[in-house]
Amino acid sequence: MTAPLKVGIAGLGTVGASVVRLLARQRDALEARCGRAINVVAVSARSKGKQRGVDTASYRWFDDPVALASDPAIDVFVELIGGEGDPAKRALEMALSRGKSVITANKALLARHGLDLAALAEKHRVALNFEAAVAGGIPIVKTLREGLVGNSLTRIYGILNGTCNYILTRMEQDGLSFEECLKDAQRLGYAEADPAFDIEGHDTAQKLAILASLAFGTRVDTEAVYVEGIASITPEDLEAAEELGYRIKLLGVAVATGQGIEQRVHPTMVPKGSAIAQVMGVTNAVTIDADAVNEITLMGPGAGGEATASAVVSDIGDVARGVRTAPFGTPASKLQAIGRAPMQRHEGGYYIRLLAVDRPGTAAVIAARLAEQNISLESIMQRHRGPRPQGGDSPKSAAPVPVILITYATTEDAVRRALAAVEEDGVIAQAPQVIRIEKN
Repeated sequence: MTAPLKVGIAGLGTVGASVVRLLARQRDALEARCGRAINVVAVSARSKGKQRGVDTASYRWFDDPVALASDPAIDVFVELIGGEGDPAKRALEMALSRGKSVITANKALLARHGLDLAALAEKHRVALNFEAAVAGGIPIVKTLREGLVGNSLTRIYGILNGTCNYILTRMEQDGLSFEECLKDAQRLGYAEADPAFDIEGHDTAQKLAILASLAFGTRVDTEAVYVEGIASITPEDLEAAEELGYRIKLLGVAVATGQGIEQRVHPTMVPKGSAIAQVMGVTNAVTIDADAVNEITLMGPGAGGEATASAVVSDIGDVARGVRTAPFGTPASKLQAIGRAPMQRHEGGYYIRLLAVDRPGTAAVIAARLAEQNISLESIMQRHRGPRPQGGDSPKSAAPVPVILITYATTEDAVRRALAAVEEDGVIAQAPQVIRIEKN
């Protein structure tokens, strides 16, 4: 009879406590599916006396997660502490060097030190599993690492941050400002008191860097990701997107190009008929373009105790079954240094919103600057006039006119050059709004 798999868990917050409960609730089913029992035998957290809704009295307690990681009585170390540095990093290194498989939900640690940790796991012939690090309960890591191993991938993109998707959903559905929706997200617990890491796109960038490594066999490199957040998005942009047949989502996109792997995070217009456009609220989704299966989309809860615990327990189950593969799908020594595709060379359609000065010749100047960069327009929309500026009582001081341009495929560099020239000409009243369009 196969001996039980002995698990040590570091971190008993929302996810850690949910993992303990889920393992207990599914104990018999897991044993039947995995061929052996899975037993939590030791835990570590900051405060032993804190009420967590789980009974830890039967587990050995460690104040120091590194000590737990080195405990010879555990087979698997589950790290749910968080943070890109110590003690999480030191604990993972300790567990792997002692020949213990590791399960982690720590995207920040993997984005910073994933290559070294993968090499250490491979050296000691143990698993390093991290399904819960990206997109919560969606099995995207296993899909890329194992399910699509017979495919060549060309693009992966998705909604990887529930906070941003919730804010954009509320702005679209209720016509509220970004600031109003952010406050509501904080009230509901979807956004942190300091939401910058989410709304500026950095959370999505870390997750995208991990997915790009799995998809394209490259080293994880967050520095290669171009990042924009959602704070500049206005109800006017969402209203225009609706009229044009699009929705605005914060996407993480990784694409194989002739210049290398293009990795970018930014607000994006997606066709309303696409699967990714239907994803609302705090839900996450990832779309994969592959040669044998064409396009597939996975969607589900991107956060929350139960959903994330589901991914952690799935990884534990793989260890119990004896499943072990290279953490990033390709052995660490064969992961390629990323060929960084410059954002200036990105090609695609663009939404451009200008607040044009209402005087003769303005449209001609804008058109001329676009033509100089060989930018062709698919459509032009002139919106209602904005409010008259203060002191603007005379006809000569008419309010600027909102103008929306949709371009055919062009380059980032061409758009930026044309708009810089338009600003220098003094024919717009504020900085242009630019949103990239991602086609199916």
